[in-house]
Amino acid sequence: KVLHLNNRRRTKPVPSDSGPPPAVFDFQAEVEETLKRIQSQKGVQGIIIVNSEGIPVKSTLDNQSTVQYSALIHQLVMKARSTLRDIDPQNDLTFLRVRSKKNEIMIAPDKDYFLIVIQNPSA
Repeated sequence: KVLHLNNRRRTKPVPSDSGPPPAVFDFQAEVEETLKRIQSQKGVQGIIIVNSEGIPVKSTLDNQSTVQYSALIHQLVMKARSTLRDIDPQNDLTFLRVRSKKNEIMIAPDKDYFLIVIQNPSA
């Protein structure tokens, strides 16, 4: 319902006990299930979901590691994306994989969020 006050439209607050709309709940449940499935894979050490500003919104790592990975990976993705577009303005980054002696970091950037998975490649 919409309340009209001084010719301004304002929405009526939704009671807090009503919960999220069913579509939102289904989406959240699907995301949780997907994260559990990824985390259960052999060698996976952690998962982080980062928003487009580099702020972590979900993580299976401790707070310090989450903040460090989020900030640094965000910078790496933005630089990689920029480099690709400098080479070809019609191109865009869809996946980035960095492998080191200790671990492997896989990044799936999207418009609003990045999915970061850290794993032990020899596990």
